[in-house]
Amino acid sequence: MKALILAAGRGSRLAPLADHVPKCLVQYQGEPILKYELDSLLQCGIDEIGIVGGYRFEVLKHYIEKNYSKKANFSFFFNELHSSTNMVHTFFCARDFLDEELILSYSDILYSPPIVRALQKSEGEVNVVIDKAWQKLWEQRFENPLEDAETLKIREGRIKEIGKKPQTLEEIEGQYMGLLKFSKEFLPRLICYYEGLDRERLYDGKDYSNMYMTSLLQGLIETFDNVLPVLIEGGWGEIDAPSDLEIDLRLAK
Repeated sequence: MKALILAAGRGSRLAPLADHVPKCLVQYQGEPILKYELDSLLQCGIDEIGIVGGYRFEVLKHYIEKNYSKKANFSFFFNELHSSTNMVHTFFCARDFLDEELILSYSDILYSPPIVRALQKSEGEVNVVIDKAWQKLWEQRFENPLEDAETLKIREGRIKEIGKKPQTLEEIEGQYMGLLKFSKEFLPRLICYYEGLDRERLYDGKDYSNMYMTSLLQGLIETFDNVLPVLIEGGWGEIDAPSDLEIDLRLAK
């Protein structure tokens, strides 16, 4: 099993903390966000790790090579269009890495080994970590949790809708956190699916190059009906604004 971390973003909302480092190297409680992720993956036996960088790429590479080069085998990929593209484009900058069962992780989230283990144990072609206790965290982050939350609907053990704008809390059966897994067998079909998408249409209001990951997942739901939830109850966090750094997260143990 491999892991791929999407770390091309600038994190402009974290300025000035992210002016000279990529977003994933902004510190939470004295340690870079990325350290929490790498340590968790390594503790779960995952030592083949890909990194897709962009903004301040050399700073990112230097940090990893200095602190982790003897702990894991790293493959680096560069999104040349990082300032004008989104997560899905960044993901497929690492096509050559997609040849084994793969954990895919955003680089601005904090999690610990128990969540990784739950994902490792899951079976299926596409498994997505979903927080059932999301509302408690969102109430700490936002005055109105509905303003930032997204829909998540599960039927008969499968995710049927993800990433839409909710009108009520009842439309949110959990929250997507940016941590998921693809089976080795499904990855070639995933690549073919993505490359076959219409480059002229919009996906949840975004063009092909700026597609959200949840838009890609919704497409997989509608085409393959193979997206399964891995349910957790809190124990993680997202760093998207300076106020997020003030939250005392209780990472899963």
